Amino acid sequence: AMTLYYSFMNYSLMNPAPPSWAGLFNYQYFIGDPAFWEAIWNTLVLVLGVLAITVIGGIGIAMLIDKPIFGQGIVRILVISPFFVMPPVAALIWKNMIMHPSYGVFADIAKFFGFQPVDWFAQYPLFSIILIVAWQWLPFATLILLTALQSLDGEQMEAAEMDGAPALQRFIHLTLPHMARAITVVILIQTIFLLGVYAEILVTTNGGPGNASTNLTFLIYRAARLNFDVGGAAAGGIIAVILANFVAFFLMRAVGKNLD
Repeated sequence: AMTLYYSFMNYSLMNPAPPSWAGLFNYQYFIGDPAFWEAIWNTLVLVLGVLAITVIGGIGIAMLIDKPIFGQGIVRILVISPFFVMPPVAALIWKNMIMHPSYGVFADIAKFFGFQPVDWFAQYPLFSIILIVAWQWLPFATLILLTALQSLDGEQMEAAEMDGAPALQRFIHLTLPHMARAITVVILIQTIFLLGVYAEILVTTNGGPGNASTNLTFLIYRAARLNFDVGGAAAGGIIAVILANFVAFFLMRAVGKNLD
């Protein structure tokens, strides 16, 4: 209620005057900002990129750890461990230990093969954020998909194998349709959370260079905490809530149809 109220007020922390009525000015200003549409695009790319990596990677890892192997319990614990790392800590690990252009793991690998190390957060900022967030959410997708995979009827797979169906055909016509509900649930839950990615951007790129890695959530933060524009940030928050509910509505309908 307070956010909705302030979205219609001309309220800046740098202005000692009391808040005054602004009408729809904050909404017009926020939507009219060129950074807004760039943030919308970055948010879309971030969500779709993370979903693609986690769904495809989750299916692959789930199929690998579903097989009986030595130390299966330890392997599964290691696979899900990134999900328990706090986002700022994960971002610091990737920034200083993995993607650092001087002494990161990726830099050492590049030097070993004779290539020039890449400054990931300067050259590919949004892709770097996608990798970090995908690393965190990959265990969640793997667990959900592994649960679905373990409920697959083994007799159907054996019958298809005895009939001479190759592995790819068994995957496309048996495994993948059986996992469709789980994939839909993963997409629904992750999308809702991915719309609010913030800590990874703040710790690594701070939305830059320029607006290259600024999503809608970080744009709202920047308006409130860096520009001290409470009214504009409140309007951005209301817009973000409307967009998130719009996306969730259609995803819920898709889930409902899939589960029916």
